[in-house]
Amino acid sequence: MKTKSKQPIDTMDPHSSWRFYLVLGLCLSLFAGLAVRAAWIQVLDNDFLKSQGKSRTVRNQVIESHRGVITDRNGIELASSIPVKSLWVNPTRLFKEKTKYPDLFETTAWAQLASILEMSVSDLTHWVEKRQTRKFVWLKRQLEPTHSAIIRRLKIPGINLETESKRYYPTAEVSAHIVGFTDIDDRGIEGIEKAFDDQLQGENGRRIILKDRRGNPIEQVNILETAQSGDNLTLSIDIRIQTSAYKSLKAAVKRYRAKAGSVVVLDIDTGEVLAMVNQPSYNPNNRKNRVVSAMRNRAITDVFEPGSTIKPLTAISALSSGKYRSNSIIDTSPGLIRVGGRWVRDGKNNGSISVSDVIKKSSNVGVTRIALSLSDEEFLESFYKVGFGVDNSTGFPGETSGHLNIRKNWSAIEKATLSFGYGLDVSALQLAKAYSIIGGLGKDRPISLLKVQAPVIANQVIEPYIARQVIGMMEQVVSTTGTGKKAQVAGYRISGKTGTARKAVAGGYGDEYFALFAGVAPVRNPRVAIVVMIDDPQGEDYYGGDVAAPVFAEVMEQVLRTLNIAPDAIGGKQFTVASLEGAR
Repeated sequence: MKTKSKQPIDTMDPHSSWRFYLVLGLCLSLFAGLAVRAAWIQVLDNDFLKSQGKSRTVRNQVIESHRGVITDRNGIELASSIPVKSLWVNPTRLFKEKTKYPDLFETTAWAQLASILEMSVSDLTHWVEKRQTRKFVWLKRQLEPTHSAIIRRLKIPGINLETESKRYYPTAEVSAHIVGFTDIDDRGIEGIEKAFDDQLQGENGRRIILKDRRGNPIEQVNILETAQSGDNLTLSIDIRIQTSAYKSLKAAVKRYRAKAGSVVVLDIDTGEVLAMVNQPSYNPNNRKNRVVSAMRNRAITDVFEPGSTIKPLTAISALSSGKYRSNSIIDTSPGLIRVGGRWVRDGKNNGSISVSDVIKKSSNVGVTRIALSLSDEEFLESFYKVGFGVDNSTGFPGETSGHLNIRKNWSAIEKATLSFGYGLDVSALQLAKAYSIIGGLGKDRPISLLKVQAPVIANQVIEPYIARQVIGMMEQVVSTTGTGKKAQVAGYRISGKTGTARKAVAGGYGDEYFALFAGVAPVRNPRVAIVVMIDDPQGEDYYGGDVAAPVFAEVMEQVLRTLNIAPDAIGGKQFTVASLEGAR
């Protein structure tokens, strides 16, 4: 019996086949969409996505430059920059973390941070809360190293440390007035730091770095701009001389309970300022305890009536006029003279004395008679030639030009008082320059606060033979019988002039004084000019010869030995120099 063969059974449900093709179509469409999207991302939208990636990982970072170093003439550092940490906060991140840790502002770490910032916990919390929408706020600049180390260990989210530069002044108050200081952003605001700020400041650079998701740098990609450090400056001052002058002045101001004082030391051959000190002074490293009145460089910014230290200029005018010689006789009897209804007096009746003795004895009557015998042009010539009434163009902030305002048809008494140092105002630096011109045998050299290379071009403003004669006159002032004998320096011949000037007050002159001494050394070949000014010394000793002359002697001795200048007086005897009187 034959059986029928079985037919294959079609298991595909005709009602479900369309679902298969639908799913297949969807899958193919999905893959096609992904392919299109991938193509779009890889080709058409590539730049946008790259920029988005870079915005999250690539940063432009500033490369900090360093401010130039300031040194003295021998390379000793007076101002330099040191790295310090500054504290800043990202309030946005801080409050984001606070949502995770509600007690963040109640932790010990937060209390320690407040203590370092010298704030209470509540004050610090309130301060941050007021700025919670910001992403960068300075908390404290230029931290102490110990504080920055503690903050680093606290690991408070949103609290960060940034490396900055802080200016450091190794010689502190000794050179404060000439070097000056910078603000917290390293901008010069006083002294040399301000005068040469553009030169000292560097230019920051830029670089590209990669950061991780926490913002930590992981790789430097490229340097866009190289940082340029500021130029270094070499000052004219010698810190050895500066320190010696500072100590001597400080001791004198303290000894005589004076209000203030200044000392200026000039190199006659170059016009360089070898030292410039003032009292009171301040420590530029201590921002909190700075007193504004102590920050002035009085030697450059303040003026005073120079008193008898001007009398050598009257002598120069007399000799330059051709009407007088150093041995010409002046009658000062009876020790006073009436000029325009006022009396000009000497301490005693000196009788008939030479022009040279007028300077030695510091006779007001003598210089008055000389001044009144000269025309205005003849008399004022020496004052203009040494630069009174004009600043010294040092570029120092606040430099004064003094006052030498001569009116037309000025009175005889005004002319008389100017001859012995009243009716004009000068700074200590201006007076020092005048004496450096005399000591330089009439050559005027520009004043410089920066080290210069000799020789320096000079302008001959006074005849050398006249300057030499006046140097000889002033040497007698420092003799054992002169008013400036306390300015003597063993082994050296000193030439100088004392001055004791009353301080002007409303309606006339009061009972306060400026004690002054100005001079040059060594006489045989003057190399150094020094001016000492003590403002309002107290007690019985207030004369320039008693108060300022000893300071001059101390400073001059140190200068001469520091510069290794050979003595010009041996065994108590002085070298003789041929008189140039009459020579042209």
